[in-house]
Amino acid sequence: MKFKVVCGLCLAMLCSTSAWAAAQAKPLSDELCPRPAVGSLVTDPADLRSAHGELKLDLQIRNVREPGGPVRYCYTTPDGAQAPTLHLHPGDHVVLRLHDKLQDIDPAAAAIEKAICTARPRKTANACESGAMTAVSTNLHFHGMSMPPQCRQDEVLKTSVQPDSDGGVFEYRFQVPKDEAPGLYWYHPHIHGFSARQVQGGASGAMIIEGMERAIPETAGLPERVLVIRDQELLHPKAPPSKSEPVMPKSLVESDGDALNNGMGFGKPAKDLSINYVPVPYPNYEPAVIRMKPGRRQLWRVLNASSVTYLNLALLFDKKPQNVRIAAIDGVPMRRKGREALLQADHVVLPPGSRAEFIVEGPPASVQALLVTRAVHTGPAGENDPNRTLAIVEADSRAAGPDVVLPPAHGPFPLQKGPSLRDLSPVRTRRFFFSEQPSNPKDTNSPVEFYITEEGHKPRVFNPNDPIPNVVARQGDVEDWIIENRSNELHAFHVHQIHFLVMDTDGRPVDEPFLRDTVNVPYARGTQLSYPSVRIRMDFRDPNAVGTFVYHCHLLEHEDGGMMGTIQVLARSAR
Repeated sequence: MKFKVVCGLCLAMLCSTSAWAAAQAKPLSDELCPRPAVGSLVTDPADLRSAHGELKLDLQIRNVREPGGPVRYCYTTPDGAQAPTLHLHPGDHVVLRLHDKLQDIDPAAAAIEKAICTARPRKTANACESGAMTAVSTNLHFHGMSMPPQCRQDEVLKTSVQPDSDGGVFEYRFQVPKDEAPGLYWYHPHIHGFSARQVQGGASGAMIIEGMERAIPETAGLPERVLVIRDQELLHPKAPPSKSEPVMPKSLVESDGDALNNGMGFGKPAKDLSINYVPVPYPNYEPAVIRMKPGRRQLWRVLNASSVTYLNLALLFDKKPQNVRIAAIDGVPMRRKGREALLQADHVVLPPGSRAEFIVEGPPASVQALLVTRAVHTGPAGENDPNRTLAIVEADSRAAGPDVVLPPAHGPFPLQKGPSLRDLSPVRTRRFFFSEQPSNPKDTNSPVEFYITEEGHKPRVFNPNDPIPNVVARQGDVEDWIIENRSNELHAFHVHQIHFLVMDTDGRPVDEPFLRDTVNVPYARGTQLSYPSVRIRMDFRDPNAVGTFVYHCHLLEHEDGGMMGTIQVLARSAR
């Protein structure tokens, strides 16, 4: 269900005018944020690597409006590479100069800004304190990283860059934590009210912390392929479904045009998908092309950078699901003592924001191989995420391999010291619940408000102007959080700065040999005696967690619509 701006949200936001941008807007250029043609060969993003413990780079965020269509967003390097993958090592120093080149050209974004700017405008020359939320504001969130929530590192509540402040250039300076787990992370903008617009437009890129071959020796020497799956507005929203699909009842459509979940696995999707920007559009889903040498193994690093779309990935050989060996989830390698570390699975479910890294084997030359996403039942009020093909996996003995190959194993990854998170006793247990309701309870067609609420408190839309955090914890503590879903659509819980361990689902123990930063919470059904829930063990022991940061639903339309809260972690010495 898509977020619509409501008056109650207007007074809660910090904002500033961006009317200057309209006067400076440049004509449409096809050279901005280019996209491959439908059916193109999937190529890996450009790679930027640290050297001698340092990575310096410049990234521009740009946007361009398609004629009569949506606005595309992208990150580009000075030489024009789009959405580069950043390769870093634990302990590396990063200097990233972000250039805000956004134009005020998105009518939908302008409407949001107009609504939220009914409050007294506030904007300072200091991007660290600006808090501005406009159609041309931006910042960066390094999703999954355990960096401190401080300006120029990974702070998103106040940090806001504008094209007219300091030449539109803002410098991020941080050190990758020396104990950061090797794996796949990502970067994207996190301006409240506009996150969904910018991410759905394509503003996202992958980050890799090197060292997977040390944590998972089976990956040593393997070619790696980075696959970033994004969603976007439908290219053909008025097209009837493909004739190859079963006849479906007329699609239910929200007032904003998104197709509601029909529970059948077919029909019009809420959003189109792309794979490394190669579009796979409704209704025929002409697949992208991935070429592999027959029988060769590769490590696929897959990021669900969608704004609202769930993925249920499977690799099919002649329509038969194949097992893949999962090495890591959400940037955290599998760690099992005394038995096979890698998990074998014939499908991988990824909520928006989540990542999976797994070993695949190229198909035999005579086999038809497909990468597909199966239908995800998102609930009666959720978006429609039907079955669709993403790519043909062509077996070709002449296929060029990926440019990046993991090094050979060179010493084991340091083992965790002390007891595992599972064996620690939480100092407290908190309960939260997802919920939503029409802004006018007497009018079911009124705009929807989204909430995430701690038990005992009244649900309210997130207020970024509220100086009082929703939750206060202390560095060194371990807490259990029980997250319920009292709505009839899926939500994905995400928290910044830390990872957590899933302990149980609906009271049933879960034994996962990895930590997550994003987890799905099933939707409520009227036939259940209790609300669906997950219990997660939150780890506030890392000193980098000290500060104020956010937790929210990672369906970004829900986050922008108010389904977010703040947590303040006090230093151990604080009284």
